[in-house]
Amino acid sequence: MSEKVNIFWFRRDLRLDDNVGFLEALKSDNPVLPIFIFDSEILDSLPEDDARVNFIFDELQKMRQELQEKHDSSIAFYHGKPKKMFQQLLKDYKIAEVYTNRDYEPYAIKRDKEIKKLLANEDIAFHTFKDQVIFEKGEVVKKDGDPYIVYTPYMRVWMDQFKSLDLKIHYTNDYLKNLIQHSRLPNLSLSDMGFKSASIKVPDYDVTPTLIREYENTRNIPAKEGTSRLGAHLRFGTVSVRKMVKKANAEKNKTFLEELIWREFFMQVLYHNPDTVTDAFKPKYDRIPWRNNEKEFEKWKSGKTGYPLVDAGMRQLNKSGFMHNRVRMLVGSFLCKHLLIDWRWGEAYFAEKLLDYEMSSNVGNWQWVAGSGVDAVPYFRIFNPTTQIDKFDKDKKYIKEWVEEYGTDDYPEKMVDHKEARERALKVYKEAVGS
Repeated sequence: MSEKVNIFWFRRDLRLDDNVGFLEALKSDNPVLPIFIFDSEILDSLPEDDARVNFIFDELQKMRQELQEKHDSSIAFYHGKPKKMFQQLLKDYKIAEVYTNRDYEPYAIKRDKEIKKLLANEDIAFHTFKDQVIFEKGEVVKKDGDPYIVYTPYMRVWMDQFKSLDLKIHYTNDYLKNLIQHSRLPNLSLSDMGFKSASIKVPDYDVTPTLIREYENTRNIPAKEGTSRLGAHLRFGTVSVRKMVKKANAEKNKTFLEELIWREFFMQVLYHNPDTVTDAFKPKYDRIPWRNNEKEFEKWKSGKTGYPLVDAGMRQLNKSGFMHNRVRMLVGSFLCKHLLIDWRWGEAYFAEKLLDYEMSSNVGNWQWVAGSGVDAVPYFRIFNPTTQIDKFDKDKKYIKEWVEEYGTDDYPEKMVDHKEARERALKVYKEAVGS
């Protein structure tokens, strides 16, 4: 192609409207070529029927179709390592500039440095923008510039700064005429990338005023559809976080808004502490001599621990790719404390199964239940998996939905005694990390 183009690289922002980097690209001086790279560095480790890959693919196809039908344009799909794909793009197009939205995970930061260096060698600017959060990196920090490691003061400063923020929606519609006029850009199928249709789907999200208003009363009851299911949509950017924050604010629901702030808290924790993906935030917790019994881990994974609420959660995860957040805390605590199995094992299993898997939140929450993370629950606070039923599933509606053989002779016996397991965990933790 002889004319110069600017590239917009879609990643965790699978929407055409209220997309900061996309709008900035469209407002620039050259026609915009939208691209998406199915990154083989990430995809090669996933099962062939991964529902998240299906979701990404389907959302991109909808976007592609809209651009073809309404704007005589499209999105170019590539599959491979990003550096190699950009080397190909440099051969195929006269690229003036590249635009994209920032990603804060360790792999993404490393990848973007590599691409920026490659483009700089060709005198091509690499522009990045804040899009998936309200506040990023060092925007909400202590007075001395250090990042927060406790949620409540972070949340208070976040809220305080938000009051004076002019939260704009970045409408792209008036600028879509600046897209490259080419409706037959490179396409791919799932099978081209070694994938097939998944048996489960990412569910739609629910942010109706009713759900937000009742959120505080229903969010802790796993038998109720009281959560928004926003996680996967925020993870892949099919919704704008700005619009979701505006909705929470409009309904004046602090609890719903705080869930969105928790997401940003864990993102900045991971950004400032990338080693926490593999290392305990509090190093002394890496001294714990985990039992790591593989047979017990299999029982936990398959929901056959003999503790009904734990088993219901694991079976919900295995069958639907989702687990209620209240139950996530319980199954995590059970793995780390009752079975003394390394939190990293649980984190990796959730990463494989959760449709709404977000590295920062998943690592942050697993370290929280293990006692090793920021703002963590003290190690001596151990959830009782039986009394949790009385608090959150008194009628056992959730348990009966997911554990079909509950109450029959076929239901497994408890794999450990709660009192004995608790005492063992306290002894092991105390010896490893001190009182």
